[in-house]
Amino acid sequence: MNSVGPRRVGYAPGVYDMFHIGHLNILRNSRLACDYLIAGVVSDDLSRRAKGKSPVIPLAERLEIVSSIRYVDEAVEEDVPTKLEMWHKLHFDVLIKGDDWRGTEKGLRLEREMGEVGVEVFYLPYTVHTSSTMLRQALNIEIGLRA
Repeated sequence: MNSVGPRRVGYAPGVYDMFHIGHLNILRNSRLACDYLIAGVVSDDLSRRAKGKSPVIPLAERLEIVSSIRYVDEAVEEDVPTKLEMWHKLHFDVLIKGDDWRGTEKGLRLEREMGEVGVEVFYLPYTVHTSSTMLRQALNIEIGLRA
């Protein structure tokens, strides 16, 4: 981004469980949309409510991992149920999501809510071949084979 004018703050929320290349790609490419990147690491409780299961890696460790990534300027716990509530805490200019959200009901709702406070939703390519869900499934199969 240019060094003249106000800083553009980006917010990249995620569970960031079992950190993998897809997470790194989102954080690296998020810099295309902002000058200062805040990574929102979803709390264990919110993750459990949204996905029906707890993260494998505890929140404190996920925060430490994400905050250590050179593309991330700040890592914060996302502990409220909506991105609008996080915006009230952080006042970011752009919200970064994987393009698997684009055109979905929740993605369109997010765009409307963020648009009401002047926040752009910026989509990045989703890394299809790797996800925490896929890693969890592979681990469950491996553990099952050993038992």
